[in-house]
Amino acid sequence: MDLDARRKADPDHWKLASAIRVLAMDAVEAAKSGHPGMPMGMADVATVLFRNHLKFDASAPHWFDRDRFVLSAGHGSMLLYSLLHLTGYQQMTIEQIKHFRQLGSITAGHPEYGHAEGIETTTGPLGQGISTAVGMAMAEEAMRAEFGAELCDHRTWVIVGDGCLMEGISQEAVGLAGNQQLGRLIVLWDNNDITIDGRVSLSDKTDQMARLAASGWRVLECDGHDAADIDRALTEAAKDDGRPVLVSCKTIIGFGAPTKSDSAKAHGAPLGAEEIAATRKAYGWDSETAFEIPEGIAASWREIGARGAAARKEWQSRVDALSSNPRDDFARRIGNEVNPQLAQTIREMKQKTSEEQPKLATRKASENVLAALNPVMPENFGGSADLTGSNNTLTPEMGIFNAGNRLGRYIHYGIREHGMAAAMNGIWLHGGFRPYGGTFLTFTDYARGAMRLSALMGLPVTYVMTHDSIGLGEDGPTHQPVEHLAICRATPNTITLRPCDQVETAEAWEIALSHDTAPSVMALSRQNLPTLRSNHQDENLSLKGAYVLREASGGKPAVVLMATGSEVEIAVAARETLEAEGTPTRVVSVPSMELFRAQSQAYREEVLPGGTVRIAIEAAIRQPWDWLLLGERGREEKSAFIGMESFGASAPAPALYKEFGITAEAVTERAKALL
Repeated sequence: MDLDARRKADPDHWKLASAIRVLAMDAVEAAKSGHPGMPMGMADVATVLFRNHLKFDASAPHWFDRDRFVLSAGHGSMLLYSLLHLTGYQQMTIEQIKHFRQLGSITAGHPEYGHAEGIETTTGPLGQGISTAVGMAMAEEAMRAEFGAELCDHRTWVIVGDGCLMEGISQEAVGLAGNQQLGRLIVLWDNNDITIDGRVSLSDKTDQMARLAASGWRVLECDGHDAADIDRALTEAAKDDGRPVLVSCKTIIGFGAPTKSDSAKAHGAPLGAEEIAATRKAYGWDSETAFEIPEGIAASWREIGARGAAARKEWQSRVDALSSNPRDDFARRIGNEVNPQLAQTIREMKQKTSEEQPKLATRKASENVLAALNPVMPENFGGSADLTGSNNTLTPEMGIFNAGNRLGRYIHYGIREHGMAAAMNGIWLHGGFRPYGGTFLTFTDYARGAMRLSALMGLPVTYVMTHDSIGLGEDGPTHQPVEHLAICRATPNTITLRPCDQVETAEAWEIALSHDTAPSVMALSRQNLPTLRSNHQDENLSLKGAYVLREASGGKPAVVLMATGSEVEIAVAARETLEAEGTPTRVVSVPSMELFRAQSQAYREEVLPGGTVRIAIEAAIRQPWDWLLLGERGREEKSAFIGMESFGASAPAPALYKEFGITAEAVTERAKALL
């Protein structure tokens, strides 16, 4: 069917979809940068979705029971920005559209969560959107089971491209969603057969529909430029039979562009003024002025944006009808507010630990803390990437979240570190839960893309990363992280926490579960560690990032030993030797470099005075420590690092610490040499 026939088949739909296409062409042209082809190709699908199926109210972007819409193919950001503008989202003005990709605008090159209302998650790294949406869909199922369909009853819709489905993370997400039977997750595939390099066949021959069907999905298809056929497919997709749905929407990239459609030329570059003029003519678009939408079309789009207002008001009346306690609890949960019982539970845990002084791995200490927190924090939503018994992330009362038990609060993610991290982002973004998930610290490599987005979006998800050093022993260098703490600390807006005992582990959990603008990475040991905080204090000392754990005799140190995690006990042992020999030595525990950097200069000077020998001890590489060894009043000629300069080896932990020179004796000798 040619363009003219399609226009005549459904004139109202054609005008609405053409508005999206024209805005996308104009914005990319004005920016001299961007991806016009995808919005032009998916405009018909998006129009039918927003007009007939998506539950939303543009005047209330944060309405909890709205459908979630995720543009996984984030390079086509002008599709989303056009929809937000046309449907009447207040922040998405025509001026913002005109300043697409410009400094200070909310219309970034790829959709950025927090820049504008209506952007449910940051997308652009392909595959992240669909994977995040799996977490959203799981959270919807769990909240509906807990609070009822009267308060939580919506779907998650996703637009993906060929690139999203090629990325390896997509199979992690697809497999997880199929196993969890997320019937309210609907993925619309922009099946246009084009990537930046050219035809998909240049690099891939996967039968995507067969792949998803084999993973437990229901697969449908439609003509992505036929409004009636799209509506038929979306109506069928919305019938929940317990399987997530893929709808293959056969589209033409750059739809309507006379010389560039159905080619890579329409993918990642402006069409050019001449091509845009010809495309306008092909659409029958009356206005030649850029960014101008005829009032009749604009009014029709605003009506679509207001269509959900009645449903929102009915939902709000149901919420208001709740008695005060359930209503307040629901409001706290969907607002992701800190649990009022968190601080007291942590204080009690710390006091008990100081009294009993157990010797145990911090991964076990973490389990003990969670066992105290999870019964009083129903928002805690745990999981592990097939390492539950090693990460110690499951506590007895949680129950397993699956298709048969939506009230469970623990997810078996399988061997899917990347998919787990992205799903946790989605669980948080949906609202109602505080997700945490575990794997080995070395496998942050596999989760890195989604962990970076946690930080970029400011999502306080918690990564429980156990087996945090050569101390894991016999599994050898492939499993022994040495550079990973440096990578986590180098990531902006990430709190890396490496506690030395159960007291610091409790404090680390309090930090992670009360923070609201950054993810936390919890680096936890496999080997047993002594309790070093034997004198109870209500104050969360770890919140300062670093503090004096053992003071020098006389209060004025000649040597300052800094350490984290399992190496703090080495520093304490070295101090005892140095003090016995008459050298005043202070031990500073540094559970979080990021939090210490945020303290006042006066506090940092108090903890790390100038004019001393300064030694850092950590079973990892030196790089993150240089600012504490050479800066903060430190001097190169009076500083040293005891740690790793290479990868590890396969042997019992005590043998490895001796082999790599991470011992109290080595610290003592280095301190004496520097004095």
